[in-house]
Amino acid sequence: MSTHRTHAPARTSRLRRTAAVGAAVCALLLAPLAGGASAAGGTAAASGLPEQVLDALERDLGVPRAEAAQRLTFQANAATRARSLERTLGDSFAGSWVDPEAGTLHVATTEPALVRGPAAQGTTAVKVTRTLDQLEGWTADIAAEAVPTTIASSYVDVTTNTVVVEAVGSSTAAAEALVEAAGVPASAVTYTTTTEAPRTFIDVVGGNAYYIGGSRCSVGFAVQGGFVTAGHCGRTGATTSSPTGTFRGSSFPGNDYAYVQVASGNALIGAVNNYSGGRVAVLGSQQASVGAYVCRSGSTTGWRCGTVQAYNSTVNYAQGTVTGLIRTTVCAEPGDSGGSLIAGNQAQGVTSGGSGNCRTGGTTYFQPVNEILSAYGLTLVRG
Repeated sequence: MSTHRTHAPARTSRLRRTAAVGAAVCALLLAPLAGGASAAGGTAAASGLPEQVLDALERDLGVPRAEAAQRLTFQANAATRARSLERTLGDSFAGSWVDPEAGTLHVATTEPALVRGPAAQGTTAVKVTRTLDQLEGWTADIAAEAVPTTIASSYVDVTTNTVVVEAVGSSTAAAEALVEAAGVPASAVTYTTTTEAPRTFIDVVGGNAYYIGGSRCSVGFAVQGGFVTAGHCGRTGATTSSPTGTFRGSSFPGNDYAYVQVASGNALIGAVNNYSGGRVAVLGSQQASVGAYVCRSGSTTGWRCGTVQAYNSTVNYAQGTVTGLIRTTVCAEPGDSGGSLIAGNQAQGVTSGGSGNCRTGGTTYFQPVNEILSAYGLTLVRG
């Protein structure tokens, strides 16, 4: 199925987005579900967190159920404190990340003395030499070059205060040449390698999904009037079935998002399919911090969890470059494209693409949901 860039709103470097890198041409993983969220018991009931989230965190990350709810509550509170400190630090802000196991929030800045006030309590200030604006500006400079297919991705690693450029294969020579051509200081860049290039998650077989002609994709999140999904699933004006709808906006490459308006009579439910016979309610879209636990819903590999590695990642696909994505350790496979990424009960993004699989592990990128909502003036349906 061909994909077309038909809508590309301007981006701002300071917009913190949850994003999915890599375009997926086939299956979005989340569909509007009939009925309310399944009842949660035990620890989940006491904490107000979905039982399915706790199950998956224990399975995928080895997080004891007795501790999972506490860690998720911590990271939600940490995200609020991090946003407050970002406003306080202004241009000196260089990113933040959490360690849910240790219960610590780290805030990087060129002016650590400014980390003060109520939000700074229990926060570790990390002094760095580069601001987040500088690092994101350099990633944009790299993406603006003629990026060769031997470059898998580039992103800001706030934990090391560097731009990471990931090369396919054992050599970083092409990556180093790209950085030099972009005029980015060599001291600000870290190079890594991967054995597998990112790809779109393509799957044209049937499943619990919606259809565009002979292709299949999955719903990301229900919004007023329809749902959001990946842009590579269809161009503006394309029609869908199960449910019946029309793409009212689509952007790919550059971005990887779309909005599908559905016909009246379809039930729009603020929930995510957990592929265990239940649903996880969606209560908002507060962005999680780097290091936070997140889970993904997909029609091929079901419900999988991992952590956020970076925001504003750039991925170079065969179809073109996609920027502003969330890089995660969550695994995914062809057919999982377009599905929902969630942190606790907060929507984060829709699956774009990546590398690896759910047998050996991999990297998956997500298009931030808040950017999609802003681009089309949409509102999430909440559970």
